[in-house]
Parts: sequence; structure tokens; C-alpha cells
Amino acid sequence: MFWKDKNYNKFVTKRLFTVALFIILSIAGICFSIYFFYIANNIWMYLLAAAFTFLSFIAAFFNVYASIWYFRSIFYDEYLKEIDKNKKLPKVLPNVAIIVPTYNEAPAMVEKNLSELLKMNYPKKKLKFYLADDSTKPEIVNALEEISKKYNIKFVHRNERTGFKAGALNNVIKHIKADYIAIFDADENLKDKNFLLDLLPYFNDKSVSFIQTEKRYEKSNNLFSNSVDIFDGFFFKFIQPARALNNTAIFAGSCGIIRRSALEKVGYFPEYVIEDTFFSFESNLHNFKSIYIPKVYARGQPIETFTHLAKQQWRYNYGDTQFISYFFKNKSTNGSPLSKLDYTTHGFGLNYLSVVLILFTLVSVGTIFLNVPFSHIDLVQFFTHNQIDIDLELLGFFAFMLSIFTPVILTKIYFGSLKQGLMIFLLNFALAFVRTKAAIAAIFNRSPTGMWGSFRQMKGKKSLIISILNSKVEVAFSLFLIILAAFAFSESNIAGGAWLIGYSFLYMLTTIFFYKYG
Repeated sequence: MFWKDKNYNKFVTKRLFTVALFIILSIAGICFSIYFFYIANNIWMYLLAAAFTFLSFIAAFFNVYASIWYFRSIFYDEYLKEIDKNKKLPKVLPNVAIIVPTYNEAPAMVEKNLSELLKMNYPKKKLKFYLADDSTKPEIVNALEEISKKYNIKFVHRNERTGFKAGALNNVIKHIKADYIAIFDADENLKDKNFLLDLLPYFNDKSVSFIQTEKRYEKSNNLFSNSVDIFDGFFFKFIQPARALNNTAIFAGSCGIIRRSALEKVGYFPEYVIEDTFFSFESNLHNFKSIYIPKVYARGQPIETFTHLAKQQWRYNYGDTQFISYFFKNKSTNGSPLSKLDYTTHGFGLNYLSVVLILFTLVSVGTIFLNVPFSHIDLVQFFTHNQIDIDLELLGFFAFMLSIFTPVILTKIYFGSLKQGLMIFLLNFALAFVRTKAAIAAIFNRSPTGMWGSFRQMKGKKSLIISILNSKVEVAFSLFLIILAAFAFSESNIAGGAWLIGYSFLYMLTTIFFYKYG
């Protein structure tokens, strides 16, 4: 039986260890909050304790819910096996439209990837290819149009980019008659030509609206690029399967297939910057099912510059913040409590990784300048003390260290790399203000394209000035922390000053990464 298999037991052990890690981290953080109340002796310290407690409970919620995702994902293989029993390829294969949206991508890359898509194992008379182009550079538009003619691909260009990627897709979809629509991003190179033959049988269930496969990037010799791939890999290996069990899998925008009739019923793609998340939610609201297939059929180009990553994360968090409001306005009474939590945590996820991170930093500043009596314990005191405040201090230090090493430990366990785990931890600090600014821009309904387009590109030679201009807020915040650190040192608060210097370095990473990775 599968539960007696040694590999399966190791698989479960890893998941249980992950759950334990998240729960211990949550308990330690909350206990440290108790310590703040225990030592408080004035109104400001009580306010600080309340703020830390509030943030600790937020962190605990996300940590515990993450542990649920990690554990539930172990059941997904068995879930898929049950679904596979009912799948079958129809005797008469349906018509399929393959759409590739483009926006100022390099024509050579687009042509290379289109040529691979054209080799897909499927009757050619049943396939129709479309290039949904929103490019603004005339030379690129002309080159893509020539490529489309060369390969007999329908070229659809828009002069005004309304509705973002969703607008480009809707502009094409409303004029085609295919039964199913497959979408690939322009940078994605098809690796498995059986994409359609493997996935279309799942639509034998008439209630299925879309199939999403695992999205990953090509491997690179660059630690930064491979770390970004693993950052996404956690979502597709653990969160997507767990969500799919609740029928809340996210259509990730490409490497997937959508039933055209379902898309029409939900009103096509909602025209937001993350149309895929909004469509997935609408699909669920209309009582459709979704299926996630944990297999890589195509790989995108690796993210090789920090500017590219910053723009991507800006767009994601801008869209997720918009989605929070959309979800609470449109949620229905349908669905399980877990499915509603899935959407709630999805909307708040990047804000948790960014806004809460910055707030924790500010609370840490408060602990230093309100003279919170952190103990300096030698080995004798460590083994002989019997004071509850020292126990709670040690627990708080343990919680902080565990919060640093958790992504490192998990990356080592599941992806075999300590370096990439450390890079993921550092990237969360480097992107904290980028994501926070995106959330604020979404709340105040600022134009997303103008904001994420504000990142200055480096052309060739690295530029410290451009790196600083791209990270003005982070530089200012880091300098603020350095000034506070100097003040702490002047007051003989060596530990507090060192703590602030460490934080200033973590936020200065934004500038460092812009300079190092472009």
C-alpha cells in the first residue's frame, strides 16, 4: 500500500516537519508578545506590546495556514488519480485556438517559441494560432507581423493597450470560434508536444472551466535567477495543489487551457493587471471546477534582472491589493470556509510579506528606544536562570532566528539549496517597499503602468546613480536606520545599534540588487 512505501513516508515526514516548523515559529512569536506585556511599565511600552502582538497574530495566521497548504498538498496525487479514472480523449477532437500575447518582446525570441508551439502533437486542421500584439515600437510590430505571415499565424495588433493583457486576449477571443483556448506567454518555450492531447481529456467533465499546469523558468547559471524560479516553485509545488483540493486553483495566465463556453459565461477575462486571478475567482463564483496538473510543459525565460523582478512583483501586489476589494464585494455564500480563506490569503499574501515586514522593523526600532531590557546572558546564566522574562526573551530571539532560517531550511529540504534559500529570504527584504508602494498605489487607484514603468533601465554598464534612483525610498529608510543606530551607539546601546545596522543593510539590498543584477 502507498502509505507503507518508504519514499512516501519520507515525503510525509518532510511535510510534517514543515508543519512543525511553522507552528513553532508562530507559538514563539506569540510568546514573545507576552514578554512585551510582562515587562511593560508605561503607556508607550503597552502600545508597543499591542502592536507587536497584533503583528505576531497576523504572522501566526499566515504561518499556520501555510502549514495547512504544505500538508494538504501530499493528498493531491491521490486526488488526481481519481480524476484520471474519468478522463478520456473525445473521438472527435475539438478545435483549439492557441493565443500568444506579446508586448514589445524580442521578435527573435517570439519566433523561436512560436516555431515550437507549431510542432504540437495535434491535427493541424483543428488548430489555429493567434498573436495578440500590444507592442508600441513600430519596428517590433512590423517584425512580429512578418513572422505571423511566415508561419500563417493570425496577427492581431492594438494601438491602444486598454485592459492590459486581459484586453488583448479578449480582443482576440471575441472573434474566434474555437471550443478551447490555450494561452502561452511569448517567452515560454514548449517542452512537451503532447500538451493538448494530455490535458484536453480532463474536459470530459463538463463543469471544468480550465486546466492549469506548473509554470517554471529555464535554468540559469545565475544564483539570482534560479532563486526566483524556486520562489515561484513553492507556489506551484505546494500551494496550487492544496488550493486545487478546494477548487480554488489559480489560472496562472499561461501554460493552461480554458473552455471557451465557460469564459463566455463569466464575461471573458476581467480587465485587471492580474486577469488570471480575477478569472479564476469568477470561474469559482459561477460554480465551475478547475484542475491543476503538476507537470511542466513549457518553461519561460529566466528572470535575469532585478528590475524585471521588481516590475513583476509590483504588478502582482498591485493586482492582489485590487483583488482584496473585488473579493469582498463579490464573494458569495457558496464554497467552503477553506476556499474563502484561500482567496483571502491570496489577496493579502504579498502584503503580508512586505507591509507586515516593514511594520515589524518599525516595532523593532521602538523596542530599542523604549529601553526594552533585552538580557545579555552568559553560559552560566543560561543554564541556571529561573526567571520567566529571560525564558521569554530567549524564545523571542529563537523566533527571530527561525524566521530567518525557515525559508533557507525549506529550500534546502525541497530544492536542495541553502544559497537559494538565503537569496529568497534576502529578496523578501529587497522587495518589501516595492510591494508596499504597489499596494498603496492600488488603494489610491493610481495608474499601475505609470508606476511600474518608473523603474529606470540600465543599458549595458552598471550605474550606481540609476540603482539609487530606482530605490530612493529604501535608501532613505536605510539612512534613517543608520542615523538611529548611531544614536543608539552614542547611548552605549551596542546591541540596539547593531540590530539597526543589520536592518539598514537588509533594506539597502534593493539598491545593491539593482546595481548587481541590473
